[in-house]
Amino acid sequence: MVLKKTTKKKTTNYKYKIIASGILLLMVIIIGFAYKTRFLSYLGFIPEKPYSELSKEERKLSNEHIEKVLLHHDEKALGFDVSEYQSVIDWEKTYNIDESFELSFVFIRATAGNNKVDSRFKENWKNAKRRNLICGAYHYYRPNENSIEQANNFIKTVKLRKGDLPPVLDIEKLPKTQSIANLKLGLRRWLETVEKHYKVKPIIYSGESYYNDFLKKEFSDYPFWIANYNFWTKEIKDEWDFWQFTENGEVEGVKGRLDLNVYNGSVLSLQNKCIK
Repeated sequence: MVLKKTTKKKTTNYKYKIIASGILLLMVIIIGFAYKTRFLSYLGFIPEKPYSELSKEERKLSNEHIEKVLLHHDEKALGFDVSEYQSVIDWEKTYNIDESFELSFVFIRATAGNNKVDSRFKENWKNAKRRNLICGAYHYYRPNENSIEQANNFIKTVKLRKGDLPPVLDIEKLPKTQSIANLKLGLRRWLETVEKHYKVKPIIYSGESYYNDFLKKEFSDYPFWIANYNFWTKEIKDEWDFWQFTENGEVEGVKGRLDLNVYNGSVLSLQNKCIK
């Protein structure tokens, strides 16, 4: 009889454990579906969904995140970045975010790969300077194309002057036809070629996961501009010079949503970082 009672008790406990585990799994699934986009973004697998595809609740969370970051960095320099994808920009309206947070700088795409020139670079560069924004130009690096040719494409397109930000290398993709070691060699060649020409150390832009996995150790002597859209992150990290904290920002004069950035310092500090 005792043995039977013990067996029955163990069976009952096992059933309770199964039920509890099932409830826990269900809760994880529900939470995962509710925040799947942001959770994957946090892990670095996917970018934010376009604002137009967000649900009402996701839009609310996105807007709250942007406001919290801006409020937390109100003493730091704020900026945005653009390319031909933003179409025609009314630069005379690009003064603030939500009429409260003043914009001080802009990064403008100049080139991509070994032959692409952004169709609106010259127009954007001229008008952003006329608007008295601190301007920086960036190159979108294509891992499977020759790094020196890519550097020369940028050099022949971009004329940097006193008061401009250092040139930027944007690396986001992994190579298809070469090793990671060769990728890093190519990046180093681009950086050294561009630094030799402009006499200033370039900035490297990348996502946080890419930065941690492939760049942080080998390129620690370079300043970094990091993309991290994780809505749990509220503050720029000390090791980042710039933080791109959303791609769903809104600036008057620019059609649609765009990237917003924080510089890890004041406007005066940012001016001191510019080319002398």
